[in-house]
Parts: sequence; structure tokens; C-alpha cells
Amino acid sequence: MSPEKLGQHFLADASWQERIASAFRIDDGVWIEVGAGHGEMTTRLARRARKVFAIELDPRLARRLRDVMAPYPNVAVIESDVLAVDFGKLASGAHFSVYGSLPYYITSPILHRLFEHVDRIDAIHIVIQFEVAARIVAPPGRRDYGYLSVVSQWFTNPEIVFQIPPGAFRPPPKVASALVSFLMPGARAKHPLVDEAAFLDFVKECFAQKRKTLRNNLRVRLGTRTEETLLEAGLARDVRAEGLTVAQFAALFEMVRGKKI
Repeated sequence: MSPEKLGQHFLADASWQERIASAFRIDDGVWIEVGAGHGEMTTRLARRARKVFAIELDPRLARRLRDVMAPYPNVAVIESDVLAVDFGKLASGAHFSVYGSLPYYITSPILHRLFEHVDRIDAIHIVIQFEVAARIVAPPGRRDYGYLSVVSQWFTNPEIVFQIPPGAFRPPPKVASALVSFLMPGARAKHPLVDEAAFLDFVKECFAQKRKTLRNNLRVRLGTRTEETLLEAGLARDVRAEGLTVAQFAALFEMVRGKKI
């Protein structure tokens, strides 16, 4: 497949490579790089990290990357689809940090895979489409606040470090990008839940149809007790999902779960 079909836009500008590398601390631990490409950032990681696992799907790029990284015995090139990688097994159970330039069309699935191992991740730093970055960090009440915002802010504390112009990449994308840092912990540290998987399903259900009120989205689950439950939670009957904070989602979930409706 061509780089365009794989969603590949390589960070070719050396000044931007250096700016990104300087924006977060590359420690001497274990690092996993998602979408290593030509090794634009792999070398910078290898110079400081104890171990780097560079994941690359394109077989041609992976072969070339092995040659480029030959002087660095601490780098292992993993030719694989990132969604098929067992991050915990790859890092042998150790804590690790993540850097990646993610294809725009697969950002959300990759983040979900990483969040499965969040207890072993020290930090995540990714370059993604700016529009997606804005959704991730959006506060309640904003139109772009949605399920991805809640799940990201539940597991981590995400922030946009800076925007990156299309000209920094080859081929240049049609949109601006951004470096986003996900620091630990997220809201879950203050609101521990017994069943996180069920909580995330609940949040997804709340955002099922964003134009509808939360009351309408939860009616299938709660039936005639929908309004009663929302009022008990201190929420207006016409509130929409985008009006709830992450903490309010957790509290509402526990209330619904406790009632076993």
C-alpha cells in the first residue's frame, strides 16, 4: 500500500523533529514508538532510552529501519500492525513510555489499546490531527466534547503541547497536526470504579446520539426511572451528555449500577 493509503505522513523537517523531542523528557527507561517510519524520531529515542521497540507496519520501511538502527543495539524493530501488538508482553511487564505519529484514521483504536495498559505506562506523547487533539482535551460544554474526551481524560491528563503545520511532513497532510502529551494519572485516580469496562460502555451509551438529551439516550437502560435517576444525581432533565464532567459520569454510573436497574 502507498504511504497515503496507510495514512503515513513522515515528519521530515529536522527542526520540528528536534522541537518535538525537546518538548518531553526522554528518560532512560523502556520506550515504544508507534509508526516509526524512516526512523525520524527513533534515533533521538535510542540515544537516551535503555530500550526502544519501534513498531512499523510497512515491510519496506521496517527493513530499511533495521539497517538505519543497526548502530543502536537497544532498538528492536517490530514489523506489525500496532493493534495486534501486546504492549505488556513486549515490555516484559516493565513500565514504559510511548511516542508515536499516528495515522489519523486509526488514532482512537490505538489510544484504546494503550489505555488497556495504562497502569504500566508512564506517559504517552503522540502527534495526531489537530481536530482530534481538540476533541481529546475538550472540556464539558464544548461541541467537540464526547466519548473520546471522556475516555482520554478518565485514564490520563491530556494536553496539547503545540500545533505542527502541514509543511513539517512529507507528504504534507491537508490539515494541521498537534503534539499531545497524556500524563498520568487521569480522573480514575480520584474516582476508582470496580468495573471500568462497564463504565466505558455506559459513557458510550450516553453519547450514542449526541443531539438527543441524556434522558433519551438512557431510556433503554433505565426505562420509566430515567428522569428520577437524573434528578437524584443532581442533573437537569434536559441535560445532554456533553454537559457532564468525567466525575459526574462516574457518579451517575455508580448510581445506576447500584440500583441494578
